[in-house]
Amino acid sequence: MTSSSGSPVDAVVVGSGPNGLAAAIEIARAGYSVRVLEAAATPGGGTRSAELTLPGFVHDVCSTTYPFGRISPFFASTGLAHRVTWIEPPASVGHPLDDGTAVLVVRDVAGTARGFDNADDARAYERLLGPIVRHWDTLISDALAPFHVPSNPVRAAGLAHFGLSAIQSATSVARRFDGERARAVFAGAAAHSIISLTEPLSAAAGLLMLTTAHRDGWPLVAGGAGQIADALVAELASLGGAVETDHRVTSLDDLPPHRVALFDVGPKALAAIAGDALPSSFRRRLSRYRYGGGVFKIDAALDGPIPWRAAELARAGTVHLGGTFEEIVRAEGQVARGRTPESPFVLLAQQTLFDPGRAPEDRHTVWAYCHVPNASPVDMTEAIVAQVERFAPGFRDRILELRSTAPADLEAANPNDVGGDIAGGRIDLRQLFTRPSLRVLDPYSTPNPSLFICSASTPPGGGVHGMCGALAARSALRRLRSGA
Repeated sequence: MTSSSGSPVDAVVVGSGPNGLAAAIEIARAGYSVRVLEAAATPGGGTRSAELTLPGFVHDVCSTTYPFGRISPFFASTGLAHRVTWIEPPASVGHPLDDGTAVLVVRDVAGTARGFDNADDARAYERLLGPIVRHWDTLISDALAPFHVPSNPVRAAGLAHFGLSAIQSATSVARRFDGERARAVFAGAAAHSIISLTEPLSAAAGLLMLTTAHRDGWPLVAGGAGQIADALVAELASLGGAVETDHRVTSLDDLPPHRVALFDVGPKALAAIAGDALPSSFRRRLSRYRYGGGVFKIDAALDGPIPWRAAELARAGTVHLGGTFEEIVRAEGQVARGRTPESPFVLLAQQTLFDPGRAPEDRHTVWAYCHVPNASPVDMTEAIVAQVERFAPGFRDRILELRSTAPADLEAANPNDVGGDIAGGRIDLRQLFTRPSLRVLDPYSTPNPSLFICSASTPPGGGVHGMCGALAARSALRRLRSGA
């Protein structure tokens, strides 16, 4: 595999999302030369910021709050903590209800549980989340990895406790609670799975999201998501690596001479780029990779903060809008069946309450999205605004400018978001073990020993944690160290 598109390197990485940059950093730290090729004009993939509405209003193009930002094993191993300023809101999540009150998820498990309807629900919540939160430091490296059984018995026991609940449906786990408030909070967290909450494994997202909220508070980054990309690019540069933007790769001929290539792209894109360098049978398996629900997003510039009926929501960086457990289950179930929900579950972030530098004085930004069927053409702007207005009467009147981003727009901006799927593929019980195809011993490898995949379509899946890239890099490093 040679071309005339640059000087030789040990490794080339295609795509500069967090996983592509993580892969490059891991390889550079090991002393090998590496170059990252990015099709867009700026690096970052899902970690970018831009003035999407009005001048002076900084909006996050895709990701905005970071449950794994400080506690991902990869991020913790880099200089990221010294290159960006993390801001932790007093509450990770707020969940309003129609009675005008809200439940806040705070660092303290017991403190969160005190906001539930009754003592039985509080005890059930502490029994469910307490052990996972307490053992998270030993559990995280196993949770953010391909499926395996740890050899260490303590770690194995911790993973088993987590796994026995995680493999269930969210509706099954929610039966532990009698009251509306605990059930609603769990539904909102579980809806991050972007699958039906009646499906097995949908509880996993609820457990992970709530655990990270209790362990690290879902911080955001001062100045916007693009600061993460800038920090990772700077880290790579300090190690001798480089990123080339405006460099689209459509075939292996577009790569410089290299020993290994890692692709922060989706499975179908990898099959198209690699062509005959991969066996036809493997390319067919990649072509059958399944994507999940998409996202319809709005960004708004406001002339003041959101006028929540529940004033305590001003303490929350992220707000889950969907009402009761049953309402959220219904909405997410409709998406899973290919239908557009009339009253969608909405995830909203209000960054400027905690990072006022993102907007002019006394002005604010809002970032919000709902789940829709993959590649849905339906405009959900009004449905999202109505859901915010439900819990914040007068919100509509505070909008100075609004920008809508449909699934097709998301994919155009980042081809990895196929049909608006920001998770890199459906994470259900079947695809948990075949992500991106059935290669149990090394899911980052391909039948071609020089080609690897490092995108969110590999374990552990979506989210800004860099672990897909870091783990894929370790696989590629074995190849480089072998001298082949």
